[in-house]
This record gives sequence, structure tokens and C-alpha cells, in this order.
Amino acid sequence: MPGESACAGNHPQTSAEPSSYDLLNAMRSARSEQSATAGTRAPAPAVAVTQNTYSKAPPERVQATPAPAAAPSAAPMRPFSQAVQAHLHISGFDPRAAGGRQTLKMELRGMTAQAAPQLTLRLRSELIPRGAVQHDVARTTRGDWRPVFVDFSSRNKEHGQYQIDVELQSHRDGAIVQKWVCTFVILVPRRDATLTEIHQIFLSTHKNVRVMADDASIARVTGGDGCNLDITARNAGIAHVDLSAPQGKVDMGFTTIAWDEELIEVDIPRSSDQHPHRSQAACIVNAAPESGAQRQLRLFALDECVLGRFELVDPESDVLLSHFSADGQDNNGLTRRLSGRHAIIRRGQSGFEIEDVSRYGLLLDGAWPGKHKPVPLRPGMRIELSASIRNIVVLGVTAILPHGVILHRLDQGAQAECFFLLQPETRPTLPHDAGHAAPQAAALPLLFHRHGGFWHLDPTSDRETALAPTTALASLAGLGRHHRLASEPYPECWIIRTDGAGLRDDVGAALTV
Repeated sequence: MPGESACAGNHPQTSAEPSSYDLLNAMRSARSEQSATAGTRAPAPAVAVTQNTYSKAPPERVQATPAPAAAPSAAPMRPFSQAVQAHLHISGFDPRAAGGRQTLKMELRGMTAQAAPQLTLRLRSELIPRGAVQHDVARTTRGDWRPVFVDFSSRNKEHGQYQIDVELQSHRDGAIVQKWVCTFVILVPRRDATLTEIHQIFLSTHKNVRVMADDASIARVTGGDGCNLDITARNAGIAHVDLSAPQGKVDMGFTTIAWDEELIEVDIPRSSDQHPHRSQAACIVNAAPESGAQRQLRLFALDECVLGRFELVDPESDVLLSHFSADGQDNNGLTRRLSGRHAIIRRGQSGFEIEDVSRYGLLLDGAWPGKHKPVPLRPGMRIELSASIRNIVVLGVTAILPHGVILHRLDQGAQAECFFLLQPETRPTLPHDAGHAAPQAAALPLLFHRHGGFWHLDPTSDRETALAPTTALASLAGLGRHHRLASEPYPECWIIRTDGAGLRDDVGAALTV
């Protein structure tokens, strides 16, 4: 027992250094004595009495461990809670439930007070549905952290050990500023495995084993020498470990298995404030589109994105729309019935919204919303330009992301183009959730805008890649070897915008007349 020099059988034990708990008690005793004397005399050296009241050892074998008194000029002792290394306490795992549904309880402990009040916990494993899951870990008003519960099933899984990779992220302004990682192993036993075999295999995979018996009041260890076990029992149950059983077998009994995994903080490579290719409008060109794929993925990063008529010279809008017939794109004819500034899409207080600013009107799900009346966008909404003549341009809202909107054409131009309308300088904090997007949008890459340029975000590894005309896109999720980035949103033609200085193209570079 703590503080004793002999075990219950009177076998001498090696003396150990005073624990943090003993030092903390000694510090509190010293402060109490110092406050009682009120400075009239020097405080006596504090002594941490570690003798157990219920010890069976002779009194002469119990040694008191003196704690050194701190000098008045010494630095204040750091609180014990701050000395605890950040770690995940994992509980609720029962390897006996082979082939069934299980729930892991993960509690964040020892995190510094300087950490953000909400962290992102990401887990990757073959046991987890779809291979990955993400949760938000929030700090409570008491200063601790709300636990996270992760469900998984080992049904139809081969028996053996399965690795679970954990990544804890702290975000600021949409960017990862701190990251902690750890990895632990889950044992999926055979269906016919005995409880003893399961426990022996579990012990062989962990150097430090903590045996937890919740609702227990008896914790007992029998036999053995030099074992690194932590036995805890609370409230009337029994936790029992017998290390002296015959034939080398280990007899263990407890309700669940729980252990701690230390979180290791890793360095975050700081991206440069200068993007290699700064732009607010660009295009990803697919040289060999497959069935259902678009040839042009047009990218825009603007606070307000104006949709309007296609014009080669001095267009009034950002997204240039043309009518597509069975013969292809027609920049005349019905295209002329679109206004130069037909509609505006922006981010409002309740999300992304669209506003009609045209002469000819637009239809949202078949109804005219009225001019200058913003209407919130929703997934699946059908946008028709215009209201007077049907089917000139028909767009569908295929995805509404935390940082942007994806529009697909629902007319004859469906294979020609789609549009990414992104918030400038905004990085998504959540992975690309295909469950809230149409199938054609879920197959697209996850893109965002930051540091003046466009980026690709891998939803599995969280790896960011700056997009530039020289970037190889073949290895990026959602892209292939036939994709390339163009500097202009309409690389198939030359859009000219004039201003007081002369001519310039749509990315703002000055040209010589």
C-alpha cells in the first residue's frame, strides 16, 4: 500500500520516491501551519505521513517521508493538475462482445487551459463505418471536457487487432493551429475465445494496464512480482486479479476495460501567407470528361457573386451564363433575354441566399420570389433564368457547404459546366459530407479559398494542397490526370473588361492595347 515498507505478508519492499499526491499533501500541511503561526515563527518542515491506518506491517517498518520546505524566494509550486499530460481516457470497451455493437467512451483529460474551448476529434479505423468519424469536443463551465461516444461494430470482421488513429485539432479562423495524435489497438477476438484468452491477449498489447471495476468496492491483487497494474474499485463491486494461479494462467475479473492514451502534440507546417497563384476566379478543366462529369469546374471566391448574361466585352456579371441547345452553346438568340445582372448570390445572416435584380425575373422552384427580395438557398432548389421565357438557363443547388454553394446546370449544358461559389478566405472546418449533397456534387473535390488563392482539401487526411496551373492534380481526391487548373474562369474564350486605364482580362492583369 502507499507509504508502507512491507506488504501484507511482511515482505520488505523497496522504498519509492514520494508520489505527487504525497507532495501535494505536504504542501497543503505546510501552508496550514504557516497560516496558523501568522508569521511569528519560521514554519516547521512539513512531513508527509504515509503510514496506512489499516496496515499490518510493524510500526518500525513504516517510514515518514519528509518533504523539503520551500524557501521564501522560491518559485511557487505548479498545481498538480497542470502537471498531468494531455491524454484520452478510453472506457466501455468489452472484447467479449465479439461481432456485436459497441460504444467507446473517450474523455479528454489534462489539456492545457490555453486550448480552444472547442476541439475537433477525428478517428480513422477499419472498424468505424465509412472508415472515419468526426466529433466536436467542448469544454464545460467547470473546466473539464464533455465526453465523446463512438459506436462501432466488429460484425463480419476477421479476429485480430485493429488500429484506431486519433487526431485532435484546434482551429482558429478556419485553420488548424494545434494538433495532437495518438493510436490505440482494439482486439476483436474469435467468437469461441475464452475470457482468460481475451484478457491475456489484451494484456500483451498494453505495457500499463488499468483494471477498472465501476460500481466496485473491492480491488484485489494476488501473487506475482514486478507487475505493472493499476487496480481500481468503487461502490460495491469486485475487481480481482490472481497472478499466482497454477499453470501460469492469469485469472482476471472486471466489468469493462479502460486505459489512457497519451496525446502527442505534433508540429503544424505553417503555410505561407502568399499563395503560389493568387486569384479570385479560376477554372478546373477536364480534358477527357467521363459520363456525367463536367468539362469546366468554374471557381469563384467573392462576397457577392453576380449571375448574368454572357458577354465577351465588358460583362456586368461574374458568372456568365449562356443558353445551351441540342446543337451546343449559343451566345446569341435566347441568351440575349438574360439581364447583364440577373441575380446575386451572397451569404446572409441565415445562410446563402439569392436575390432577383433582373428585368426578366427568375423562378425558384417554379415561383417568382419578387424583385430585390433575398430568398435562402436550400439543397435541391431549382433556379430558372428567366421568368418570362422558360428553360433559357436552369440551375440546381446540388450542395450547400459551410463555406460555399455548388450549382449544376439542369439543362442542355449539364455536361459543359458547374459552378463553385466560395466564401473568400474561408476554410471548411468539417469534412465534405456527401449525405447533404446531391450525387453529382458529392463526387466533386472539396475546394476552398484562403491566402488569396484556391486550395484542395483531402477529407480523409485533412491535407491541404495549393492549386496553381503547375500543380499536378492527378493525386488529389476527386480529380484525375486529365484535370488542370486555368487562371481564368472562362479559359475557352478571352473575356475583356475595360476600365479607365485601358484593357485588362478578368483576373485583373493589365494588358497593352
